[in-house]
Amino acid sequence: MRPTKHEVTGSGDLFRARLDQIINMKHELVQLADKIDWDFLDGETAPLYSHKGRPGIETRFIIGLLLLKYIYGLSDEGVCDRWVHDPYFQHFTGAEFFQHEFPHERSDLSHWRERLGDKLELLLAESLQVVHDSGAVRTKDLARVTVSWPLSRADQIRSQQQRQHGWMLYSFHAPEVECIGKGKASAPYEFGGKVSVVTTNARAPSGQFVLHTRAPLPGNPYDGHTLRGVSKTRRGSLAARSSAPGLTSDTAATTWKIHDASSSRGGIFGCIKRELRRRSAIEAVIGHIKAEGHLGRCLLKGRAGDAANAILSR
Repeated sequence: MRPTKHEVTGSGDLFRARLDQIINMKHELVQLADKIDWDFLDGETAPLYSHKGRPGIETRFIIGLLLLKYIYGLSDEGVCDRWVHDPYFQHFTGAEFFQHEFPHERSDLSHWRERLGDKLELLLAESLQVVHDSGAVRTKDLARVTVSWPLSRADQIRSQQQRQHGWMLYSFHAPEVECIGKGKASAPYEFGGKVSVVTTNARAPSGQFVLHTRAPLPGNPYDGHTLRGVSKTRRGSLAARSSAPGLTSDTAATTWKIHDASSSRGGIFGCIKRELRRRSAIEAVIGHIKAEGHLGRCLLKGRAGDAANAILSR
């Protein structure tokens, strides 16, 4: 239920000094409060109140407090603490007499931000009206406007929902970032781009070597569909065999012979069987180049930066 002016002021203020008698009426907050059309904001937010229940918080108080929070860069707790000892804050939010205690719960700011929702755009509209009335911007200055790509990205981030179908934007400055499910309890998801890594199967005298990397692989493709295009090793030669899970012969060059442990059980023996047991050795190589080779986080811009980072991290 919306509050009345008498309920907000209270009956114990009769013998107290008014705020407009103890503050400088030329202060910037006083002048700004006089220019804001509080009645307009009150009328626009009226549908958010219920006709039943206890009286709600006055519109000017909650909106004024939100404006002060962002004008002075304060937290919810900080703006409430400053309101108690700053008479200009109290005047800006509609108080007529100085108060020594905060009249509401501090959590009300969070509740009201959620309740206002799209109504918060009214603050932008009212701020533009204030600067227009003060002469800071002219009508002809508004004849042509510029809408850039950051606005569309911000709208995408604001409107998308968790677990929605279709493309989602996970990084404002790197729209190519994707959510990749890992299936691990400690890290169920990773955010970035898929990288294909080819290593030697047998251990060389100096250890395992990375023969080929390719990044990014857009669209978060299935691992079994990533062999085509990454089959070439140094100087264009082709590997003789590939031991990888989930890969089929139609995903690679026809000169490859692919062995998949999950689909070839019972018919694998000898050298092939020993090589398949070495498949897990690539995990240690990937962990090494992610932790020490800077593959874990790419600081280069765009997809070209992702490709360069994958090569340089080998």
